[in-house]
Amino acid sequence: MRAILIALFFACGPLVAAERGIADSAYDRHVVFDHSGAAPAYYASDGFMTAPSSLELIGGRIPLDAAHFVVPSNSLRLTWKSATGGDWQAVLKVRKQYGVTSDFDGDTLSLWCLSDTGLTPDEAPHIFLEDMNEAGTVTINLLAGHGALPAGRWVRLQLPLAAFRGIFRGTDENTFLLRRLAQVVFVQGLDDQKRHTLFIDDVQIGWGTPKPAAAPGVPASLSLAAGERHFDIKWEADRGGSVLRYRIYRSWDGAAYEPIGVQRGDLNRYCDFVGKPPRTAYYKVSAEAVGGAESGLSAPVTGGTREFADDELLTMAQEACFRYYWEHGHPNAGMALEVTPGDPNLVALGASGFGTMAMLVGAERGFITRAECAQRMLKIVRFLKSADRFHGAWPHFLDGRTGKAIPLFGRYDDGGDLVETAFLVQGLLSARSYFDREAPEEREIRDTITELWRSVEWDWYRRDASSDFLYWHWSPDHAWYIGHPLVGWNETMIVYLLAIASPTHPVPASLYYSGWAGQSDEAVEYRRGWSRTMIGDHYANGREFYGIKLDVGEGTGGNLFFSQFSFLGFDPRGKRDRFTNYFRNNRNLALINRAYCTENPGRFAGYGPNCWGLSAGINSAGGMPEPNADNGTICCSAALGEFPFTPTESMAVLKHFYRDLGPKTWGIYGFNDGFNESEEWYQPVWMGLNQAQIVVMIENHRSGLGWRLFMANQEIQRALDAIGFTQDRD
Repeated sequence: MRAILIALFFACGPLVAAERGIADSAYDRHVVFDHSGAAPAYYASDGFMTAPSSLELIGGRIPLDAAHFVVPSNSLRLTWKSATGGDWQAVLKVRKQYGVTSDFDGDTLSLWCLSDTGLTPDEAPHIFLEDMNEAGTVTINLLAGHGALPAGRWVRLQLPLAAFRGIFRGTDENTFLLRRLAQVVFVQGLDDQKRHTLFIDDVQIGWGTPKPAAAPGVPASLSLAAGERHFDIKWEADRGGSVLRYRIYRSWDGAAYEPIGVQRGDLNRYCDFVGKPPRTAYYKVSAEAVGGAESGLSAPVTGGTREFADDELLTMAQEACFRYYWEHGHPNAGMALEVTPGDPNLVALGASGFGTMAMLVGAERGFITRAECAQRMLKIVRFLKSADRFHGAWPHFLDGRTGKAIPLFGRYDDGGDLVETAFLVQGLLSARSYFDREAPEEREIRDTITELWRSVEWDWYRRDASSDFLYWHWSPDHAWYIGHPLVGWNETMIVYLLAIASPTHPVPASLYYSGWAGQSDEAVEYRRGWSRTMIGDHYANGREFYGIKLDVGEGTGGNLFFSQFSFLGFDPRGKRDRFTNYFRNNRNLALINRAYCTENPGRFAGYGPNCWGLSAGINSAGGMPEPNADNGTICCSAALGEFPFTPTESMAVLKHFYRDLGPKTWGIYGFNDGFNESEEWYQPVWMGLNQAQIVVMIENHRSGLGWRLFMANQEIQRALDAIGFTQDRD
């Protein structure tokens, strides 16, 4: 299951590091900390104290301070007392990025420090470093070689790696690697019995004697778009890789500008929430090089916010989430990245299928032109035609530069992934329907998609002619080693529909009931294995939860993406198989999820009738409406991807996320992957598999575009007829 793979990825860490990409932006190679989002404490930190010493922590983390900073809009605040017999430790961690190994460039740790009262070396904390393999340096005085900090003035400290060798040596060779830095640890120094506060900002890895760098060029072509409560500022992207980050300045009167935030140098967009409309604001942007040289300020842009009607809010959300695929697609492949921030070459096949459908919505809504969309689709299908395939199936991930498979989840994940292939084909077939004109580029899109569709060997992934199941993976080196049968209820219904529909390599329609909805001992054991319940272990459920009947699904129904991934294109309205009408079942699954979050047995902050949606995501730890799979993380695409099934309830969630939580949940590519109010986790991260649910399912609610395009493929209706779907009322 996708949720399990994500959880294992983060749990394993260094065990899979050999398969991970290397951070290659200037920002990732140098910045350890320079700002954080809307939270009282920095999420990537922790600490402890032993009395009689003390250390200020919020939720076990280092507090943030918005009143003091070098880089807007906040700094870290260390407040401590070092007492005899006591101890304290504050840990600043390198930000985790899905699929990426840190690769810092330099030989020196630098950080800016401010003490309101001044700080002597005898009063200062000590510091040591640790890398991702848990090798560490010796501990040294933070002010070693620098002398006292003056009161009330920011001072940049530079600590070369050589300084951490110190006068003390361990009994083993020091194998610490600064390029693989994992954490900077501040610890108790001398027991001076006094209370101190130290502000720390712009922690970087760089070179002690850097080459002088000229200031980057002034950002050009600024534009401003106003949402209801935020502004989107965009500028021309840096193509040379010389920009570390951008600084954003705002004015309320067009005269006095103040720095309000920064953006990493490989992005060229910034989102600024300004509160209830109407508001008028002015913006300028500068660029900063590694080493600190800053350009001049750009020409200003200005705009005003206003109240949005519901339809305008929906369009705003669709356009912002659509940008993930349009602006941040891989430059060579044109396809969707797995996650951002993350490996910029990790192209995800399933996410690209979903992203294709999001781009079709973008063209239909006028976010881009039809011609622009056609050119991107040409790039995608030409890339797919030459990329690695295994009996017609693509792997889970491709390197966007080369088209070669990336076994991100381990060495056995090096072949065809039938589930990701199905998600991709769902999008491709929708594009084949959309591009129905006789222009040469549209004909090539249709013809290439047809060729790709016909060459997927769905029957190969049955393993043998007697098998009752389709199987997830096949590897040219490890064959069927993973041995993962596709058994519902989960996100893989679309695999069986497409395999039965295939015009060249079909499987018997009977596999729908022997595999997907199978009743065999193997199918029952599979369901029990991942769900740990006997409820729904024979596919049918029949129980009521919160007074809502669930026809199909294990336990309380599982992740909400089960009702989304196969239904971006497959229209479940007005039809049923032997077990249920899936439009009705999906609606009830969503309403159960909402009722669980309203009851909130885990007493997590924020949960309620307007804040629900448990599904798989970056921080979800299971993401299901059950106490053993719920850690307080709401996945934004969960409730918003249910719009066709729960339009009123999903609209209330959209308004709460945007109007009430604002910058905690919304960024440059629309709603973030998720958030956790109990943990104060509001990380601006976006996943390719999740952003499209918002775009496409809102559109299916508004116009039915995704459903209409996919269902227009005649092969699909023939497959449904062969399975035995019949007409039914919703």
